[in-house]
Amino acid sequence: MKILTKAEEQIMQKLWDMKSTYVKDIITQLPNPKPAYNTVSTIIRILERKGFVGHRAHGKIYEYYPLITKKAYRKMFFSNFFSNYFSNSYLSFTSFFAKNQNLSLEELEEMQKIIQEEIRKKNNL
Repeated sequence: MKILTKAEEQIMQKLWDMKSTYVKDIITQLPNPKPAYNTVSTIIRILERKGFVGHRAHGKIYEYYPLITKKAYRKMFFSNFFSNYFSNSYLSFTSFFAKNQNLSLEELEEMQKIIQEEIRKKNNL
């Protein structure tokens, strides 16, 4: 699976939210300034070639729908992200995140609770 460009991801976000829709309806959901119909249509055709989007023909009008779930894309995206930026080390990522994101004490404590719960689950296996 390929990584999406920002424009492609913006369109996919709308498709994931709307489940199945037409180009004109995607455009209404995009922020101003609205892109041209042809621009959105071209991006959707690129997404089709990449295997992210399918369509149903209703005469000359196409209804588009996602072929890849948001969850599947997110998993692949983060896998690539961790590999490229943190050498597949969750420890490096966690350290970076905790030190560089200016987290509040409450957020750090909540993260600690989540980690403690996962440790408890693993110990009970």
